[in-house]
Amino acid sequence: MSMIEKTFSSGDIIIKEGETGNTFFYLLEGNVAVYKNYGEDDQVQIRILEAGQYFGEMAIIETYPRSTSVVAEGDVKVQEIEAEALNEYFKDNPEKIILIMNQLGKRLKEMTADYDEAKKMLTDLRSAGSSKKYDGFFKQMVRQSIFTYTKNARIEKPSAEALREAAETVAKQDKDGNNVESYKKGTIIFKQGEVGKCMYIVHGGIVAIYNNYGQYGEIKLTELYPVACFGEMGMISEDARSATAVSESDETYVEIIKPEDLADLFKTCPAKVDMILKHLSYRLRSLTYDYFNACKEIYENSEK
Repeated sequence: MSMIEKTFSSGDIIIKEGETGNTFFYLLEGNVAVYKNYGEDDQVQIRILEAGQYFGEMAIIETYPRSTSVVAEGDVKVQEIEAEALNEYFKDNPEKIILIMNQLGKRLKEMTADYDEAKKMLTDLRSAGSSKKYDGFFKQMVRQSIFTYTKNARIEKPSAEALREAAETVAKQDKDGNNVESYKKGTIIFKQGEVGKCMYIVHGGIVAIYNNYGQYGEIKLTELYPVACFGEMGMISEDARSATAVSESDETYVEIIKPEDLADLFKTCPAKVDMILKHLSYRLRSLTYDYFNACKEIYENSEK
């Protein structure tokens, strides 16, 4: 099997939490429900997925056990794709690359908003010493399934090994090309607040990411070296840039990637597409880890 269509009846478990998977699914017909702790007393439904969406992709982008169970809601038809067939799948369906990226990007955006809210409430809780006004947030924790973990379970910090391996492959590629630009030290690559429609890969030099660049309260968030990705959320969602990117050295080489470039990029260098997907996956897992720990502290404070 590399790619095969399957049908399921209502209540059938398509993916089981905790199992190791080497396939992912494209939902052709019907709806599926995503659960934490399916079939247990503290079962929580996280979301409903409709036709045209993927699920199970995280397990084949990075090698991790399934984090949720997926159950058929009525009659369902899916396309199941093996990890080894991912390149073949993208070759035959290049438009699906941006679709998967958009789906990961949407989850990143939602988790970022949840984590920002958790951080704010945690700060308030630490200073106020009272949890009475956080009933609404606890309900949100239940909706995100994090609350069910908080008492007796934990989420492990994700490993960057898969991302490092993908980056090493890309690093062997020549930095010359039509979409690579060279910047001098101090060049602003993009500004916080601008609407971006592309992402970048560093091929040489250093790029720094700032909040409030050149203003009061300027903060350097991180420095990026070859072959780091940045600006991907602008390409995926076309939202305003959340930070400013600045060249920190002369002869900083940066590759510019637009959504319409992805199909050709996959043909010429599939390793870059693989690295971008692993980058998005790692960011999402890391953010989930941080969000869980913030929620855990909120819960523990509420029990005092």
